Amino acid sequence: MEEESVIAPEVKKNEEVDSEGNPLSKKALKKLEKEREKERKKSERAVKEAAEKAAREASDNYGSENYGKLSMNQSRERTGVQRNRIADINATRDGETVTIRARIHTSRSNSARLAFFVFRQQDATIQGVLTVDEKNISKTFVKFAAGVPVESIVLVEGTISKPAEEIKSTSICDAELRIKKFYVESEIIGRLPFSLEDASRSEEEFKKDDVQFSRVTLETRLNHRVVDLRTHANHATFRLQSGVCQLFREYLLSKSFIEIHTPKLCAAASEGGANVFKVKYFKGDAYLAQSPQLYKQMCICSDFERVFEIAPVFRAENANTHRHMTEFVGLDLEMALDEHYHEVIDILDELFVYIFNGLKSRFSSEIETVKKQYPCADFEFHPKTLRLEYKDAVKLLRENGTEIGDFEDLSTEKEKFLGKLVKEKYHTDFYVLDKFPLEVRPFYTMPDPTDNKYSNSFDFFMRGQEILSGAQRIHDPVFLEERAKAHGIELSTIQSYIDSFKRGAPPHAGGGVGLERVIMLFLNLDDIRRSSLFPRDPKRLEP
Repeated sequence: MEEESVIAPEVKKNEEVDSEGNPLSKKALKKLEKEREKERKKSERAVKEAAEKAAREASDNYGSENYGKLSMNQSRERTGVQRNRIADINATRDGETVTIRARIHTSRSNSARLAFFVFRQQDATIQGVLTVDEKNISKTFVKFAAGVPVESIVLVEGTISKPAEEIKSTSICDAELRIKKFYVESEIIGRLPFSLEDASRSEEEFKKDDVQFSRVTLETRLNHRVVDLRTHANHATFRLQSGVCQLFREYLLSKSFIEIHTPKLCAAASEGGANVFKVKYFKGDAYLAQSPQLYKQMCICSDFERVFEIAPVFRAENANTHRHMTEFVGLDLEMALDEHYHEVIDILDELFVYIFNGLKSRFSSEIETVKKQYPCADFEFHPKTLRLEYKDAVKLLRENGTEIGDFEDLSTEKEKFLGKLVKEKYHTDFYVLDKFPLEVRPFYTMPDPTDNKYSNSFDFFMRGQEILSGAQRIHDPVFLEERAKAHGIELSTIQSYIDSFKRGAPPHAGGGVGLERVIMLFLNLDDIRRSSLFPRDPKRLEP
């Protein structure tokens, strides 16, 4: 039987068909036309709404030239526009238009029409106010500015205005900026490791009941030191550190000292012993200088008479304490003597009193800034520094229940306890301890001529901790060789040093100060790393 053939209906050109290719019925066709009309209207509506939105945005974005992100500065054309320091702005300049570059310290948007900022330059802060107007500042402007992350760097033009009430949250309290232009020069990438607000909290705030603040640990601070150094207390600390160096130079230059710069790569350990860093030096070895000691003395042999240096010092001591570092800044001096090594103690006494008085008179605001975060008692010192002999210190310790041998070196604990006793008895945080036992001092230290178990050496102390070690040096080459041998030092490693005294050397003395310790103890900070810009210790080599 033949199969019955199925013949599909004939389809006319452009005729609508269903999924199987059959012509649509009138009812289906009518439904399709309705759906298409609906889609067309929807599309027209979307186009219209987009156009209206664009028009609204265009009308709401007036003054767009007054804000935005600046292109990377590869040295722009110089405009001659004067940049202003926040610290110089005050109410007497009311109505003046100024331009500042600053970090956004804080920002908050009260509404789509109003935003408040605190701008920061170093330790100076000022409030900025951004308000919508009809010509230059749109809602889009406010939204953009409010969305810039804190700690970003911005270039702001504004009019100085005297606020109705004193602003207590900024360092400039009698003036604010009415923002007219706002450009982002450098926006932060990612999240901050901690907020500057948390990093700036006073220690007193953590002692309050039911506190909810986050404490930023010292380890976290040091891991992100660039951010940590932005706090007001850190800015003040390192201004004080700079001040110590400035005052150190001022005083010594006024006393006919010459500033020198000695090598930090040496052929031998400068003071003997194992606490030295060995480095590869071409086909041989070299050592990082433990101090400028030998070179200071060689300069005295060269008739410089009085020299000083501010430079790094390296100590390979595996000491993980609050007051030791493997690299620190040394303030060193050396001078020829006329008759007695106390001449150098006199110079150092006057020098430190000059520095302390200078810090109090020139950097009082910085001291108060640090004390706001790290409260402490004022550093107490006398116009003429207290001087005790080592024997007196041993006696004072024994009278107060501490066991110590006549020629035993002071441990950290004994140093601190002695400082406490001296403070109670003499009302000073600063004193000199003279005539140390010879066996605890370096090989080049001159023995006491009346009792060779002691030496013509001394230490200076702040708040019960040593900050300076000094002595009269041996200037006779034969005696110097004897003392070096007694300390187990191979003479060939210091031959050039010894030879310098064979050409004639005056009696001389000097000392070395640890800059970071001076700052730490003057401000009574709990750790020397707080007074070191980028500290180095046995566990830290970066950042």
